[in-house]
Amino acid sequence: MHRICCTALLSLVCCASGFGQKGVLEPIKDRAGLPRVLLIGDSISMGYTQPTRKLLADKANVHRIPANGGPTFRGLANIDKWLGDGNWDVIHFNWGIHDLKHQADGTRQVEPADYEKNLRLLVAKMKATGAKLIWASTTPIPKGKLNPDRTFGDETHYNEIAARVMTELDVPINDLHGYIMPRFDELHRPQDLHYTSAGSDYLAQQVAAAISQRLAD
Repeated sequence: MHRICCTALLSLVCCASGFGQKGVLEPIKDRAGLPRVLLIGDSISMGYTQPTRKLLADKANVHRIPANGGPTFRGLANIDKWLGDGNWDVIHFNWGIHDLKHQADGTRQVEPADYEKNLRLLVAKMKATGAKLIWASTTPIPKGKLNPDRTFGDETHYNEIAARVMTELDVPINDLHGYIMPRFDELHRPQDLHYTSAGSDYLAQQVAAAISQRLAD
């Protein structure tokens, strides 16, 4: 399995961020001569978007989808629009937290078999652009009662499904779950799966390193 590990690829300074940061969903203007990168993901990725842009300011134009990526069925409904002209050098993407969310009847928003099927369809769409892809594993979900009150399935199970799919389809894995886990209790918000500014900055360092490595491949 091709995993992009936490490395010293970049000596980067942390910067302020937050998943609700102003302007995170606004389009950016490309700087001529730099490669184009697309971030696809939910509110976790919204948190690390702005610090990733700052870390890669002289290396790449870092775009993101203009929305919360939500579950995989939302991805399938919007992927053509999000890809646009398809002129991307790297696409760094994740779906998972919304898929494994429990519904009132106890089922998950997207059950495992459908999650796998949807991921395969989404990867095919992104590969068709000719971009280099990076899958980001789904970050941890804290135990106990969450605020707002909601329940989730096992992210480890969904990460295993995604890892199998990405390995079969030759998509490198940025293991954000493994990367953040040793500092998860310190960096996530109380009773929440989202991160403090420091947590989003920490994730951004690994995202920027993975993108830099992929651009250099």
